[in-house]
Amino acid sequence: MEPLATLRDLQITLDSLGTIQRALAALPPDLAILDQTIRSAEKQTAEKTRLLESAKTQIQKLTLDLALAQKEEERARAAVKATSQKVQYTAAIRELDDKERMKAGIARPLQALETQAVSLAEALVSLEAERATAQAQFDELHAIFLDEHANQVEGRKLLVARQAELEGRLPAPEVARFHRIAAVRQGRVVVPVENSACTGCRVKLRGPLLFSLRESKTPVSCESCQRILFLP
Repeated sequence: MEPLATLRDLQITLDSLGTIQRALAALPPDLAILDQTIRSAEKQTAEKTRLLESAKTQIQKLTLDLALAQKEEERARAAVKATSQKVQYTAAIRELDDKERMKAGIARPLQALETQAVSLAEALVSLEAERATAQAQFDELHAIFLDEHANQVEGRKLLVARQAELEGRLPAPEVARFHRIAAVRQGRVVVPVENSACTGCRVKLRGPLLFSLRESKTPVSCESCQRILFLP
């Protein structure tokens, strides 16, 4: 089979596969609600996990800062006890006050972060329980849904196998190019030429390109949209 014929078959296969995929993705309301619940829980889990990791990092830093501040406070307190002269005592008391304020300035946000971390951890446990419950319900109902659409499920398996077979006949760069175009052209890769124009982008084709399209044994692409062309 020539490359163009293989590419055309691949396009037909993927079009049919897309139709089945859309049908199977059109979930009934009860399944759609469960699916949304699962997605929402996963999104919240990702966000709270990010916040928890950030809080843990800050807690680690502040814990070290607090340990240093504690040592500084102890040093200043020892200096107060060791001072007998009034002027030096006043200065030592002032320094101790500064060290106590510094330690309190670290301890307060550290305590708040630790409380936040506990709250986030509890929320993550709750979210995972919610997600797991919704997932179990979804899996049960989805299995019933797929049983009711057994013909489409079997058709999807056959089309996936056909896709693999066709892609195996093509060079790897050609397959990669096909899927790259499909990703940016709404899945339409191989298109016919009508009235000397590409039906993908409606741009008129130059004479040399039309000639090449008639004579070439290799796939020819539209110069405008890069889709693969064929003459019906």
